[in-house]
Amino acid sequence: MAHVFSTYGITRTAAGALTLFALAACSFGPNGEPPAMPEPEHYGAEVQPTQTVPAQGVTQQFVVGAKAVPEWWKQFRSDELNALVDEGLRNSPTLAATDRSLAAAREQLRAQIGSSLLPSIDAGGQATRERALAIPEAGPNTFLYDVFVGQLQAHYTFDIFGAARLENAALAARVNVQAYQFDAARRALAANIVSAAIASATLRAQIDATERLVTLANAQARDTVRRYDLGAVSHSDALGAQQSAASLAASLPGLRQQWTTTRHALAVLLGRTPDAAPADLDLARIHVPEQVPVSVPSDLLKSRPDIEAADATLKAAAADVGVATAQMFPSLSLTASMGQGGFSWPVALSGAGAIWSIGASLSQPIFHGGALLAQRRAAVDSYDAATAQYKQTVLAAFQNVADTLAALEHDAQALDAANFAARSARGIFDETSARYRLGAVPEASVRSGEQQYRNAQLDEIRYTGARLGDTAALFQAMGNPVRE
Repeated sequence: MAHVFSTYGITRTAAGALTLFALAACSFGPNGEPPAMPEPEHYGAEVQPTQTVPAQGVTQQFVVGAKAVPEWWKQFRSDELNALVDEGLRNSPTLAATDRSLAAAREQLRAQIGSSLLPSIDAGGQATRERALAIPEAGPNTFLYDVFVGQLQAHYTFDIFGAARLENAALAARVNVQAYQFDAARRALAANIVSAAIASATLRAQIDATERLVTLANAQARDTVRRYDLGAVSHSDALGAQQSAASLAASLPGLRQQWTTTRHALAVLLGRTPDAAPADLDLARIHVPEQVPVSVPSDLLKSRPDIEAADATLKAAAADVGVATAQMFPSLSLTASMGQGGFSWPVALSGAGAIWSIGASLSQPIFHGGALLAQRRAAVDSYDAATAQYKQTVLAAFQNVADTLAALEHDAQALDAANFAARSARGIFDETSARYRLGAVPEASVRSGEQQYRNAQLDEIRYTGARLGDTAALFQAMGNPVRE
């Protein structure tokens, strides 16, 4: 029900309402602060080491308490890799779309703040010619007349209980969510480019080693068949050599498919078409960083965009509870207009044509079929859900860091063993080759030694790629540097 007040009472009514209710909105909903989360002494089930075992001459150190690195991909000391990441960040259509969506959301926020907190003023004009029926007692003639009106109209709703302010706060928090999501998308794009480049280089090296193994296996099979023809070996030995060569050759198409798919994915990440995929990097020229920052859990909560986005979502949900509560309280609006009007232009433009009006209306919801209460309960439930989601996001972040820390330690152990095996196999191969040149062993022994070396080299290539990829994953898991 709305009540219209006289001009005399408008100011007194508005001032009284504002005096009584100005602070009411502050207590309409939760404050939106994130729940307290545990801060573990270490991320994983086991105490994290301060450094990995040395592998390929490099011992990675985990610098606990160090700040996250903004452009972490530069720690790999590869100009070619840096150029790929820079290109992707400049040209990615997905990142550009996310950026424009964020810009649109910010403009929508500005529009909502302007429309909800400031008065609206509109200008209008009207010129009509009208025909009115005559009054029967006065005669049969009708009346023809003109109407000219021009006026300014103003409207303002007092935000007594903070509904508009809370709506703006909710929208601002959601804009922050999009900002953090853009940041996360940018970092994820860089991580995906680094991972794809490392994976492509690793697969290329595996293909080269496997192709050499296939060549050796085919030569070994041909030699075994010749020996079978001479009666030196059994038929099963000849068939076994052919089967081994064929099985090894069958693994090549799968490797080439993975390599091709990875190159296509990398090209798209860079904003290119798949046919313009970049050349593979040299795996040996991608240097594993010797120092990796490990943020303490309290800093991790402030540095990861996914956690910051969950925090902003929580604040938006808290503001929504306040909005739903404020809608259950009175609303006070003020309207005013002034202008000129008349039945002719001279009259409309003269002092006699001045027109104005001013008024206020107050409305209080009384019965809405339980809708307002249900809306508030829904907002509270959404806030509770956002709180639980925040907790889950934090736990998932802790798990992400714990997994990558453990992976790096195990990668170093595996790579160290694979490197030792490769060096040992290479030593055997070199000694066998020297003895072959002296005529002490047959050529088959040289091939066998090289096969052992190439197989050991394949394992070393895999673990080298895994160590580089997991290092990138840990840099990514650390998030952004904590803002002071």
